[in-house]
Amino acid sequence: MAELLYFTGTMDCGKSTLALQMDHNHKARGRRGRIFTSNDRAGESVLSSRLGLVADAIEVRPEFDFWDHVVNELTQGGRIDYAVCDEAQFYSALQIEQLARLVDELQIDVFCFGILTDFRATLFPGSARLVELADRMELLQVEALCWCGERATHNARTIGGEMVTEGEQLAVGDIESNAAQMAYEVLCRRHHRRRLTQARARATLSPEVLPFGGAPL
Repeated sequence: MAELLYFTGTMDCGKSTLALQMDHNHKARGRRGRIFTSNDRAGESVLSSRLGLVADAIEVRPEFDFWDHVVNELTQGGRIDYAVCDEAQFYSALQIEQLARLVDELQIDVFCFGILTDFRATLFPGSARLVELADRMELLQVEALCWCGERATHNARTIGGEMVTEGEQLAVGDIESNAAQMAYEVLCRRHHRRRLTQARARATLSPEVLPFGGAPL
């Protein structure tokens, strides 16, 4: 039986790397699939990993219809055994329902990868619908770490190293962006609640109380 699976975790926990590995493993067994993504940090129509791995992908825009796209390919003689869907948090609730329909009616395995919540600790619409519909949801085992060394559970948006809690939900950035620009940082719940980013901690706390003497992780 085909399944709708959701692999989730914070930023920097290896979601895109696992997505690429999943595609590789299924291709190695003779299966044929498609890779989909939305707003990847490397640009349109590409799935990229921070390890430097990349693959061509189909860009999922707001008007994209998974059902129509797949059925059109199949009626033209194509074969699709599975779909790898990265950045699934950016998909609409309707698009997630289309993916579930591919599983139920066409027996296509769908592997979704994404983060659960935005910089305000609020569920993305796509993630919320996946939680409701997925056959299984798996938390990725590679744990991202907060600057304090604890497991990171929240995604923070920063501007100039300061955490912000207002703004558009969809704003593409990366955890390796220039600190003077908009960027993202993963934090434990305690420091997300206190808005205590690494830059702010290094500026306000003495090195003696910081892990590793204040050096970045």
